[in-house]
Amino acid sequence: MEAFDTRVSIQQYIDAAGETAYMVGISIALGALLGIPLALLLVLYRPGGLRANKYIYGVTNVVVNIIRSVPFIILMVAILPLTKALVGTSIGTTAALVPLTLYIAPFIARLIEASLLDVDEGISEAAESMGATTWQTIRYFLLPEAKSSIILALTTSTVGLIGATAMAGTIGGGGVGDLAISYGYQQFDSFAIIATVVILVVVVQIIQSFGNWLARRARD
Repeated sequence: MEAFDTRVSIQQYIDAAGETAYMVGISIALGALLGIPLALLLVLYRPGGLRANKYIYGVTNVVVNIIRSVPFIILMVAILPLTKALVGTSIGTTAALVPLTLYIAPFIARLIEASLLDVDEGISEAAESMGATTWQTIRYFLLPEAKSSIILALTTSTVGLIGATAMAGTIGGGGVGDLAISYGYQQFDSFAIIATVVILVVVVQIIQSFGNWLARRARD
């Protein structure tokens, strides 16, 4: 029974879950605000795109690739000065939003880029034949056709972000990950680790199921 002794109260689990929800919710929203425009730039200005421009595409492509190539734990430490400049501190739940947003934005960009590129080229050609502008083609043709795929892309991004919030615990980011590190790892509380894993698994299942349901609705 000693293996199931724990120093963590139920209230601490509730608070940690709330902090994780806060980090994931804000970061996925900010990440989408950055990632979707990046995806549109990659699609529009790529060779053969609606507004093909090798310079804009090349710069955007390189920036996205560079950020995506940096492991989150390294990115988090590398931008500590930027984090402190933006939010006034480099430690805590709010501070974790900066690296989380920068981490997830290029990930979202690549997934949505793939979603938009999967749209039949005939859709763009039909829009062009009707005299639609670039913005109208995006707004009324590409995005509606890719809506279901975009929902799944954002769902996948959200699930990936949950894993990143666990690593944010290493800089005192709070949340379920911080609880697992502070009690489960540093104080050898096996039950705390098991409990946090269960919480994360349940949350991921709920998010993925909800995303799948929304995607099915979008296809109907």
